[in-house]
Amino acid sequence: MRRAKDMLGLPVIDVRTGKQLGSVKDLWIDSEWQVQAILLDNKSWFSSPRFILWEDINSFGEDAVTVTDEAVIRSEEDITGAWVLLTGSGQIMGLPLLTVNGQQLGRVEDVYFSQNMDKRIIGFELSEGFLADVKDGRKWLPAPEQAKMGQDVIMVPVSCKDSLEDILYEE
Repeated sequence: MRRAKDMLGLPVIDVRTGKQLGSVKDLWIDSEWQVQAILLDNKSWFSSPRFILWEDINSFGEDAVTVTDEAVIRSEEDITGAWVLLTGSGQIMGLPLLTVNGQQLGRVEDVYFSQNMDKRIIGFELSEGFLADVKDGRKWLPAPEQAKMGQDVIMVPVSCKDSLEDILYEE
């Protein structure tokens, strides 16, 4: 599995010229919990957001993201119904995961993808706070099909409580 936080900051490289086009600043995610695009860092304070659609990415390696050429960078194009992972008003990180019967399972600290980098999120890393993280560790929840993104919380079925697992970090 690959964590989203491990992808942030990776350089984006044009394989034709070897030029670095920027670095991954954030991910745009749709209502089906699939990544639609990567958001690039801005070159200046007043520049418009730049992004690359997921289908325009050649490879998402451990050390870099590669694209065919610079022409895949887009700006000022709307991705409707998408949220961002880290930044802005529609961010996912830090939101509580709440069951429909009102039990909070933790706050989203990271999201996971399969090792071969399919665009679908396969799970959430959850924290119950610093002390609980130190004492008991963080939890992993396989992404339920019925997860719904809300303005202030992510709603999941009651059965998700039974699906929580301890995270075993690989060194």
